[in-house]
Amino acid sequence: MKTIDDIQHIGILGAGVMGSGIALAAAMNGYQVTLVDIKQEVLDKAAAYFDKFLGKSIERKKIAPEDKPKIIGRIQIGTDVALLKADFIVEAILENLDLKRKVLRSIEAQNEADTIIASNTSTIPITQIAVGLERPAQFVGMHFFNPAPIMKLVEVISGEMTAPEVAEVTFALAGRMRKKPVQAKDEPGFIVNRVARHFYVESLKVLEENVADHAAIDRLMESSGFRMGPFRLMDLIGIETNHEVTKSLYNSFFQDEKFRPSRVQQKKVDAGHYGWKTGRGFYTYE
Repeated sequence: MKTIDDIQHIGILGAGVMGSGIALAAAMNGYQVTLVDIKQEVLDKAAAYFDKFLGKSIERKKIAPEDKPKIIGRIQIGTDVALLKADFIVEAILENLDLKRKVLRSIEAQNEADTIIASNTSTIPITQIAVGLERPAQFVGMHFFNPAPIMKLVEVISGEMTAPEVAEVTFALAGRMRKKPVQAKDEPGFIVNRVARHFYVESLKVLEENVADHAAIDRLMESSGFRMGPFRLMDLIGIETNHEVTKSLYNSFFQDEKFRPSRVQQKKVDAGHYGWKTGRGFYTYE
């Protein structure tokens, strides 16, 4: 069983918004990182993100100029999943249960028996994902929040078969990455996404019912104290990602009406209008 001091090399599968953010958070705190994605264009975007984020960090005097090449030098990127061999691995792919199970079985098979594997899932119970793994005791939830290098909260979730020691190491690792970990029960949505889902769902219902347009709803929420309104935040997170999370929770709660996905959001997804990443979502971006 690995201890927290044994964790030196972190592998991350998925170089999207969350995966690249987790990779950067780990590298900024001294860990060697291997970041893998099957799409080279996604890795290229991740590399550009590292350069831009660290450049801004230098401007804001968060890091010294000489730190930037050191941090980037700690991150190895590649499209070959066989590269993903590490002390601790974080899966950060789509919120699709079948896909996660398939990929995680492959990752488990190519790693040592004491490698800890975590999922960054935001809604799917860890016990469900662990089905089919040879070593479910080594599997845990480690849910970061966007943007991962900045946001402090990390939810650590133990499945029914997760070894207590694995959860303890995961909790300690989050601390060493200068995060504030909390332990959450293995229930759909855990803590934050279950509470926050209605921030989006109810706002979309208000829009569907033509009570107000999306910009007015955002202005109202922001004037009430929220840093970003729900539609600006969906554009930032990715409308397709947000929609998948809602669908996952809806199904996990046996189609409970209060989690019903939005037709308005589905149309945005169908059109490929995902938010800032595509230049158009609820708002239009340069």
